[in-house]
Amino acid sequence: MANPTGRSFLQVAATEEAVAPPLRVVQIEGLVILKIIKHCQEFSPALVTGQLLGLDVGSVLEVTNCFPFPVREEDEEIEAEGANYQLEMMRCLREVNVDNNTVGWYQSTLFGSYQTVELIETFMNYQENIKRCVCIIYDPSRSNQGVLALKALKLSDSFMELYKSNNFTGEKLREKNLSWVDIFEEIPIKVSNSALISAFMTELEPDTPVTQCDYERLQLSTNPYLERNVEFLIECMDDLSMEQQKFQFYYRNLSRQQAQQQAWLQKRRTENMSRKAAGEELLPEEDPSNPVFKPLPEPSRLDSFLITNQISNYCNQINGVAGQSLSRLHLMKALHEN
Repeated sequence: MANPTGRSFLQVAATEEAVAPPLRVVQIEGLVILKIIKHCQEFSPALVTGQLLGLDVGSVLEVTNCFPFPVREEDEEIEAEGANYQLEMMRCLREVNVDNNTVGWYQSTLFGSYQTVELIETFMNYQENIKRCVCIIYDPSRSNQGVLALKALKLSDSFMELYKSNNFTGEKLREKNLSWVDIFEEIPIKVSNSALISAFMTELEPDTPVTQCDYERLQLSTNPYLERNVEFLIECMDDLSMEQQKFQFYYRNLSRQQAQQQAWLQKRRTENMSRKAAGEELLPEEDPSNPVFKPLPEPSRLDSFLITNQISNYCNQINGVAGQSLSRLHLMKALHEN
């Protein structure tokens, strides 16, 4: 007779998954980073995407391989071909004994403008099959300023719960204690190489003379990059102003509706007092069929949260580039004085 207290394999697996440790670091092999940079730089300023492959080990998400998605236009037939391409690529990798477990995707961005509804929808689609997936964001325009603009992102658990309910009202956000900074979580990236590659690079270093210098880091002019960031920042401020106008319009209508409700209730109470004096049956003080009592739909705050996130990102980029430019100018001033 089977043990009634015994648990099946699926139950044990579900329990282990439920108590899995939170994701702490994304470990990416150096070759994968080079593939991502090469793909994004070749098609810049066009935006490209690709698949991340690897293993989910405890609190570490290991990214061991990747492959690019073909550049395509929005078409159902082409989208079906793209899905077949992904399956065929993963089948080929499996045949040559390469990690073919999907752990997320990577995509390029322009001046850090990646915080969109489309990114959230892609995350939710991946979350249906992969509980812990990440998106690697690479910004070629930022990298041209001498910084490796590579970051790993995931959606916060509290935001995903709220997004599934599709209720981004002010009351719900206060209940969940969710603000605009709680949408995305940035996970630290750790670059790793195999011992064989590290040994090979060590052998190459002493015998390879420096034949090319990277003078881009010493460029004093940052006007083009700053100008584009300021332009995008102004556009975001305009979008945020439009979102605020929506809420102002909603609250004006809400206050007008509340005034109409109070007037209707006062009229109904006066009528009930007259009916009571005449010994007639009292009328209800609420009438659901009355348009005055129909609740007004509150605008979603998701767009304003994303725009605020984007504004913060642009401000941080402008601050970082301006600080670096100021340091270079002080350096050049000191060199000229010497």
